[in-house]
Amino acid sequence: MLRSMGLIAALLLAGCWGEPRTLVTELAGKTMGTTWSVKIAHPENRPVTDALQAQVAALLVEVNNQMSTWQSDSEVSAFNALAAPASMEVSRPFASITAKALDLARISGGQFDPTIGPVVGLWGFGPPKTENRLPTDAEIDAARAQVGYAAIAVDGQRLSKTLDRRLDLSAIAKGHGVDVVADHLISIGYLNHLVEIGGEMRAGGDKLDLGPWRVAIEKPIADDRAVQQIIAVRNIGIATSGDYRNYREIDGEKYHHAMDPSTGRPVTHSLGSVTVLHPSSAMADGWATTLLVLGQQRGMALATEHGLAAYFITRGDGLKASYTPAFAAYLEGVE
Repeated sequence: MLRSMGLIAALLLAGCWGEPRTLVTELAGKTMGTTWSVKIAHPENRPVTDALQAQVAALLVEVNNQMSTWQSDSEVSAFNALAAPASMEVSRPFASITAKALDLARISGGQFDPTIGPVVGLWGFGPPKTENRLPTDAEIDAARAQVGYAAIAVDGQRLSKTLDRRLDLSAIAKGHGVDVVADHLISIGYLNHLVEIGGEMRAGGDKLDLGPWRVAIEKPIADDRAVQQIIAVRNIGIATSGDYRNYREIDGEKYHHAMDPSTGRPVTHSLGSVTVLHPSSAMADGWATTLLVLGQQRGMALATEHGLAAYFITRGDGLKASYTPAFAAYLEGVE
C-alpha cells in the first residue's frame, strides 16, 4: 500500500563510562515509490559495514522485480499479462507472498482481495494513470467484474488463474520488503535493528543498553504528525493502514485508497487508522489493510478471534482509540 502508515521511530542516544558507547547507525534510500530506512544499534567499537547500504538496495530491487505492478518486466506484470486459463512458474518469494495474500482473502471473506487492482486503478491509486474525476457506475461495475481472488491458485512455485485476473500485492509487498531486509540483517549478525519501508516496520532486538525500540502511532490527521500512542516493540512487525495520507480530492470531496471489493468504492466508515503487530511485517501489512476495510466493529471482532495485536482509532466526537487484548502489552505512555 502506497501510504504513510503513521509510525515514527523515537531514537535516544546515551553512553556508559568505561564501556563502548551504544550507537544507532541509520541507512536510508528510496524504493517502491517511497523511502526505506534501517537503524542498527551496535557498540561503538563494532561499526556497521559500509557494504550494507548497497546490500539493502539490491534486496529491495529484487522485491520490486518480483512484485511491482509499475514495472512492466516484473514477475507480477508477466503473470497479469497472461490470458486465462494460464499458469507460470514464479520465484519462491512471489509464490509465498501470493499464498499469504490468498489466505487473508479467505479469512476476511474477500474483504482483502489481491485481485482488487482494476478497482484501485480506476480510482486513481495505481496503474494506469486516470483522470481526476469520479468513475461512473458502469466503470465501477466493469472493474468489479475483473476482481475475484478465487480464480487464483498457488501450487508450490506454480501460479495459475482460471479467469482473467490481475494480481496486486501492494497491500502486502512493502511489509514483505521489510521482512527481507530484517532477515538479511539477522543473517549477518545485526540482531538489534529497526527496518522501515513507507511506514511498515520490523523491530529486531532492542537498542542494547538504550532500551527497547519505541514507535509512535500517529493521530489520523492529514498534514499533521501528532502522536496518539507510544508503543515499545521488540522482535515484531508493525504496520498501520489509514485514510489520512493516501487520498484524492475530487470536486471538494476526499476519496482514500482503501477499497471495498464488494462495492468497488472507497470505504466510508469512521475508522481512521488501524495498527497491527505481527511477527511478519508482511502479515502485519496485509492485516492492517484488511481491518481498515472491515471497519472498527467487524475488524475488532476478526482481530480478536485470530489473537491479533491491533489498535484502532475512530473518528466521531474527537478521536477514540480501542485495541484488542493482545495489544495491551505494547502500550506505553498516555493516550
